[in-house]
Amino acid sequence: MDITVSHAEPEDYESLHRIFSGPKAVVGTLQMPFPRAEMWRERLSEPPEGLYSLVACVEDEVVGEISLHTSPTRWRMRHVGSIGMAVRDDWQGKGVGTALMETALELADNWLNLTRIELRVYVDNAAAMALYEKFGFEVEGTHYRLAFRDGEYVDAYSMARLKS
Repeated sequence: MDITVSHAEPEDYESLHRIFSGPKAVVGTLQMPFPRAEMWRERLSEPPEGLYSLVACVEDEVVGEISLHTSPTRWRMRHVGSIGMAVRDDWQGKGVGTALMETALELADNWLNLTRIELRVYVDNAAAMALYEKFGFEVEGTHYRLAFRDGEYVDAYSMARLKS
């Protein structure tokens, strides 16, 4: 099975809508359930400066997404990027997250000259934490009661990967 990663295009909006409509995918993000497909079309059609949105495809089907947010106009933080990612429910645990992380970090390291990559991950998302640790991310702290999810507040770790 070949997983290819490429830039997200506006026509990918229905696939992203499907990814973020999956209960397993949405529970691991800060996104709200039941997203509108139009919201994803707008996001992909008019991305803000400094946002790199990539999609993972298997046989031309989009099965995952990663966003790398940079701060090109915040001069003192131009070396910092933050990542958010989701994999479609039926493709979790099959290497999609690894392919997305490899590509996003290659972009960050070799093209954008980012030396700090940050992310947040819920403390109960062991699979995601294992993936991030595999790529050199370390827990820097805990955000207590960061988000309201499924009827209760949940904590999240702040993780980062530093490159000298």
